[in-house]
Amino acid sequence: MGAATALAHNWGGRAGQLTTSRSSARSQRIHPAAYGALSHALAAIYWYKRDLATFIRRRVIDYPELLVGIDFDDYKARFADEFVDRLMEHEEEYRDLTLDLMLEVSQLEEFPGLRRAQDTLKLTALARDAVAALKRWTKEHQGIIQEREDLEDELAARRAAIQEQRGFAGKLEGLKDQFLELGQMADRQKAGRLFEPFLAGLFALFDLDPRLSYVLESEQIDGALTFDTDDYIVEAKWYKGAVEVEDFDKFDAKVRRKGKNALGLFVSVNGFSAGALREYGKRTSFITLDGGDLYCVLEGRIALDDLLGQKKRHANQTGSCYFPAQLALS
Repeated sequence: MGAATALAHNWGGRAGQLTTSRSSARSQRIHPAAYGALSHALAAIYWYKRDLATFIRRRVIDYPELLVGIDFDDYKARFADEFVDRLMEHEEEYRDLTLDLMLEVSQLEEFPGLRRAQDTLKLTALARDAVAALKRWTKEHQGIIQEREDLEDELAARRAAIQEQRGFAGKLEGLKDQFLELGQMADRQKAGRLFEPFLAGLFALFDLDPRLSYVLESEQIDGALTFDTDDYIVEAKWYKGAVEVEDFDKFDAKVRRKGKNALGLFVSVNGFSAGALREYGKRTSFITLDGGDLYCVLEGRIALDDLLGQKKRHANQTGSCYFPAQLALS
């Protein structure tokens, strides 16, 4: 974004009154005298018309229509006036470009394009006077220039947030691809081993502070995570069929041995048998996550932490371990 709110003049009051109101910055007009100062400075900073034409062409490379019909073989002052007149005539369209040019030219201190002229010292002095006249307009509006910089900072922060969101989506898409690959693997033992680090990656993406499998004195724990200030132990299964009540019983015992505040998350890609869900439909120490739930998360249809929160609330209210993502989305 260019210097879209600098060097502006409000003609709503008496002629010549400057304003730097933050609320009206975009509605202000560039003072005609500032356009005149820009035109005069452009003609003064170069001796050879070819150098000035090159300077202008490079600054308006994204706006070729501005140069159509301009005779750069004419006098410098004449084609500089014509160029600046076009900027002024279509101020709303070229406001940012105009203000960028004004700020750039007003900050010039050296004029190498004048060194080849015969009267270098005199021409350099004239160029400095022209640039100083333009600079006085920029100084009148430092408050508005600061507003522009603040706006650019805000836009940069928004762009960073968008980029971060894009990065999150890309990682989620990668996990979905990984999940589908695991489902197609012929070596199911290998797929089972890779399932745990896959889950850890998914949990980490949603800031659930995962921990991979570990061994206690008498039992194997597939993993753990932290969610909503609670610690969960995780059981992960990718059987050919559904998990049966015996697996639930073993996991329930694990969870209950951890203490009254312990919670569990049982993950089974191919779901749970009707008998298992019936047995843990009125009392449970854990919540469940199946393949359908995982795919909803991986498709971005629901955030994993939101889904776990609804599952936990359902378990607390009903005693049931089962609450599918489809109900959460309905």
